[in-house]
Amino acid sequence: MRSLLADVTDSLLEVPVVPSFTSIGPTVRSRLDRWTPWDAYDLTGRVVVLTGPTSGLGLATARALAQMGASLVLLGRDRTRTEAVRDSLALADGVAPHSVVLADMSDLDQVRAAAAAILAERDVVDVLVHNAGALSAERLIASGGLETTVAAQVVGPFVLTSLLLDALREARPGRVVTVSSGGMYATGLTVENLQMGDADYRGAEQYARAKRAQVTLTEMWSQRHGGPDLVFHSAHPGWADTPGVRTSLPRFRRLTAPLLRSAEEGADTVVWLSADDAPLATNGLFWHDRRPRPLHRLPTTRRTDTAQRREQLWDWVSAAAAADQVVGA
Repeated sequence: MRSLLADVTDSLLEVPVVPSFTSIGPTVRSRLDRWTPWDAYDLTGRVVVLTGPTSGLGLATARALAQMGASLVLLGRDRTRTEAVRDSLALADGVAPHSVVLADMSDLDQVRAAAAAILAERDVVDVLVHNAGALSAERLIASGGLETTVAAQVVGPFVLTSLLLDALREARPGRVVTVSSGGMYATGLTVENLQMGDADYRGAEQYARAKRAQVTLTEMWSQRHGGPDLVFHSAHPGWADTPGVRTSLPRFRRLTAPLLRSAEEGADTVVWLSADDAPLATNGLFWHDRRPRPLHRLPTTRRTDTAQRREQLWDWVSAAAAADQVVGA
């Protein structure tokens, strides 16, 4: 049971944002909340599908879950890099109980093929971690005509979740964990303008809109398909010093470098959601530093989050994913 001091301190960290999102957050909270260390978890025999495992948060997550004994299915775009990660996770005897599946999450045909490859080898998937995603300064179009950020971080994960749904239920309980971003707090829920056009495209804003949609869909997945046998959660990692931040937000990194989290600190809640029993008692929540957080910090974004707009979002993503082929209504 958490102490009053821990609750008050957590609230004080949250209000100004910076202490909460930087390395100060996990440093303080891990002590006050007495976080269970990673090496206390045993995931032997559990199958974890992890997208985007080759760098940053994904690589830190892969290493942590492998050390816990999980059998990983590493889903990446680049064969050489993804296989290198698999080989680096080999056991001391040289055996690598992990597999590689190749797919670009923005290419829906590749996502479907990846799901088929996973199901050909695995009847049960214990955890699906949606981590793949990048912030692009340039507007790009995926093979199916969708804007790439939305395709890779909203529609692609929707397809993969849909196709792995039965295998996840077989885990009893299965878990779906989505890595979002605190940047989504700055934008509201939008459907018509989810994909930004050429004239108004801004990479950070497009990324935030996609992340907002991710968190909303996680909550909707939990309402439509969640239960004792299947839980859905999303989380934001705070501000971590990852290759993606260095490439996409160089000025931000220069200003915040002394306070940025390590990749391991950023990945902590995702790893915890994948391993600990506590998240199984709830469904559809948005987490940060092992605590559930509100979906909105501003009244302006809260006003956009209507029941009608949520249904529009689900319908739009379903149509974009051709979800009638892969998931029931």
